[in-house]
Amino acid sequence: MCSENVSGRGPIGKIFRFYYDGFKNMSSWGRKVWLIILIKLFIIFAVLRLFFFPDFLRKNFKSEKERSEYVLEQLTPSHKSYD
Repeated sequence: MCSENVSGRGPIGKIFRFYYDGFKNMSSWGRKVWLIILIKLFIIFAVLRLFFFPDFLRKNFKSEKERSEYVLEQLTPSHKSYD
């Protein structure tokens, strides 16, 4: 059953084969462009996340209950803010 998908007969196998053949037959210019795109995505999601988006909740609260209460307080408007 699984070998059918890899050989290209199932819908997942057809999708995989489509992209595999497309990348295999791509020109060297296209491969360089995709390499640049992948490097940019890595920088955006890995490097920038580490330096500019620290895990605020895990650092400032010890338990899952404290984290959830803080998030609930931030999302739920208080009546004092409308006065």
